[in-house]
Amino acid sequence: MKTLFKRILWGVAIVIALIIIFVVGFFLKMKSEVKDMNVSETKEIIANIYTIKDSFVNLYLVKDSNNYVAFDAGNDVNVVSAQLNKLAINPDNVVAILLTHTDRDHVAALSIFKNAKVYFAKEEMQMLRGEKHKFIFMTNKISTKEYTLLDDQQTITIGNVKVKGYLMPGHTSGSMCYLVNDKYLFTGDALSLKNGKIAPMNKFFNMDNDLSIKSIANITKIDSVAYIFTAHHGFTNDYKSAVKDWGK
Repeated sequence: MKTLFKRILWGVAIVIALIIIFVVGFFLKMKSEVKDMNVSETKEIIANIYTIKDSFVNLYLVKDSNNYVAFDAGNDVNVVSAQLNKLAINPDNVVAILLTHTDRDHVAALSIFKNAKVYFAKEEMQMLRGEKHKFIFMTNKISTKEYTLLDDQQTITIGNVKVKGYLMPGHTSGSMCYLVNDKYLFTGDALSLKNGKIAPMNKFFNMDNDLSIKSIANITKIDSVAYIFTAHHGFTNDYKSAVKDWGK
């Protein structure tokens, strides 16, 4: 009996040790991947388009008269609030938030935008319902039950801001890029930028890396685009050069 009890204890100890090793290894790998990211500082990039730096991620705001349309909602409530304050932007004036996906670093500050309607791709519900997971021990959540689900290539108008969504599955099941006023493309984590060229997002963070790479072709032939804004790798004002060699 004592021998059996000791074996059980050893078995439990080994399982716990393996879990600790896995968790520590996971977070060390994530920290290493984050170091390769290159986000933009909080500022007005061009007239009426702003970027907010929240640690290793950017969210963006498009100004329309006295209101704003946001693309994603950041990683930390306090940081986002402080960065908005730097630009004298009142979060109550944000009337809409279009989520590129629902990973925590893109939704954590939703609660400060009290007057904003929330939009995201209907396929992203698979992440919120727990039907699909990026990492087995992580589940996506958002702080609101009020939202509008979008179809692939659906166009909506918010004030004077026209937004067309392009479904980009792979990073998550419902990752979506948004084309604003036919000129500005907000990509979230659907892709990265390296030396002015589009590139895949870090493989470590993709739910389905092959599908993520395949999806990039969905936004490489939009002739009217000038700017690409990413969540973790800055932006470019030369869309044509950025996408020119993709797929070759």
